[in-house]
This record gives sequence, structure tokens and C-alpha cells, in this order.
Amino acid sequence: MASHIVESKNNHKPTNDDKSNHKFSIWYHPIYTNGIHPDARFPRERYTKLVDKLQTPEYSNKFIIKQPTEASRNELILAHDPYYVDNFLNQDLTEKEIRRIGLTPWTPQIIPRTLLLMGGAIAALDHVMESGGIAGNMAGGTHHAHYDFGSGYCIFNDLAVCSLLALSKYQLTKVAVIDFDVHQGDGTATILQNVDEVLTISVHCKQNFPFRKSESDHDLELPANAGDEEILAMVARALDITKQFDPELILFQAGVDGLATDALGKLNISRQAMSKRNEMVFDLAVQQLIPTVVFMGGGYSDPIRHTIDAFGDLFLTASQANIQILSKVNQETSDLIS
Repeated sequence: MASHIVESKNNHKPTNDDKSNHKFSIWYHPIYTNGIHPDARFPRERYTKLVDKLQTPEYSNKFIIKQPTEASRNELILAHDPYYVDNFLNQDLTEKEIRRIGLTPWTPQIIPRTLLLMGGAIAALDHVMESGGIAGNMAGGTHHAHYDFGSGYCIFNDLAVCSLLALSKYQLTKVAVIDFDVHQGDGTATILQNVDEVLTISVHCKQNFPFRKSESDHDLELPANAGDEEILAMVARALDITKQFDPELILFQAGVDGLATDALGKLNISRQAMSKRNEMVFDLAVQQLIPTVVFMGGGYSDPIRHTIDAFGDLFLTASQANIQILSKVNQETSDLIS
């Protein structure tokens, strides 16, 4: 299959001589942490701890950490009600709407944090569409945000915005949203329910939030306490469906809150199976040369180091797959030239 890559603005394609392009690009800003109040019921320290991990010798030469710019209002309203967007930006949401989102008490930085988080996802999308391979945002996967309201720690839906931006900006006709967070991607499902060009797949725990589920194109549900064998079987089913769809882009919500150590997960998945899950997704991307964006998703283990280790595994595997994709593209290009 030919690689689905849009030429960048400077017509630069990755080559074997351009070693920096083989590093995994990941977007992060300190406000991802500092924009959440220390008293909020959310493990904000997971971002700084993950940055620290990625800067250790085992990881540091494999990644380029980049700072995002803020998403624009026009980008947000691709997937959201302009009235809701403006109310958030103007600090006019009601207390009820804020409580439904969570992350309370809100800090004065909640608006720039949200815009930079969305900007990180969009930057990763632009990167893979212009240069190929895999890139990620060190936050996001905000799949509980709906068209006109936020929920479950999610204000705007980065997966939906990136899906619709891929259609409008890059004229794609097939985008796959693969959501393997323990919680169903309900907001993503509702926003994209009538968009035939986007396939939505959610593998999640049936007995977990949200308790009133939406309808994805494919919902593959796991019972509470399901373990490694069950999750990997569901992942295989999801990827078979994805392969049949033949997407030009994969948006991978890679939450690790299905770990047995997670405080909110209700599943019994090992670190090894979580890593195997990631390998299966990236193997498909490598085989089909599909640009892929990684969204971190949930992770609330106690102690939090289990979450950090699993996210470290995720990005390490992604970095290895990114090298494989770019090498294959380079080889195909060389073969065509020769």
C-alpha cells in the first residue's frame, strides 16, 4: 500500500540521512500540569513524571519534545457548538457545567491549558500528515467531551477535532479513531456519529463510566475484571475491523487505565499485555504505512508510577514503530527513483 503522506510546506520528505526526523515527536507544555489545581481529583503529576522518564538515558535519544501553540476558535468549532466554545473562552460556563467536567477547582490557567492541549494534538496531526510516521501529544484523548458540553475531565474533544480537521484540511476520506481507554469514547461517538468518513471503535469496560453509553460504529465491551487474554482478543477484533476499513490516518486513544493497578479501571490487565496492545496497533500502522497520532488518555494507578511506566512503554514502542514506517517509506521512495 502506498504511504498516506501529504507533502510539507517546504516539500521536505524524511530521508535516511535526516536522523532527526526519525525521532518520535511529542508535544508537551508545563501548563499541562500547572494548569490543573493541586487540589483537583486528577493526578496532574503524571505529566511531569513522564517528562522526567523520557529524559533518562534509556529514552532521551529517541524523542523530540516540542511545545504546542494554542488551538484556534475556528478549529474548536469544527467539532463543537460555537455557543459552548464561546462560553468557555469567556468564562461563562455555569457551575453545573463546570462540575460535569471536573478538574475543579479551576485555576486561571484552565483556558490556556485547554487551548494548548488541543494545539498539541493538532500539531501532532499536522506532523504525521506532512512527514509521515507516528507522533503524539503528552495529554489529551479527551473523548468524553460532547458537541455542546464537557464531561469526565474533558472540555473539548481532540479526537473529534483532529478527525474533522483531517477531512477538511488534508482532504482525507477515511480516518479511524481507535479508542482503547477503559472508558467508552462517548463524546467522540456522538460528535462523529453521522460522519461516514470516520470510523469510531471503542474497546472499554461495560461496567465503567459513562454509565449511559453512546453508540460508536463498533463498541467492543469487556466485563469488569477482564484480564490479558480478553483485552488482547478484543484488540485483535478492533484491528481487524480497522484493517478492513483501510484508513488513511489512525487516531489512537491509548489510555492505560485498564491496568490492574488503576484506581478507576475495573479491569485486570498487566503491564505486559498493555504493551502488547500498543505493539498490535503500531504493527498495523507499520504494515500499512498509516500515519498515526497517539493521544495519552486515562491513567490513574496508585501508586502513579505504574501509569508512568505504561505510558513510557507506549511512547517507546511508538518511537520504534515510527522509525520502521519512515524507513519503509524511504525504501519505497528509493525503489521508485531507481
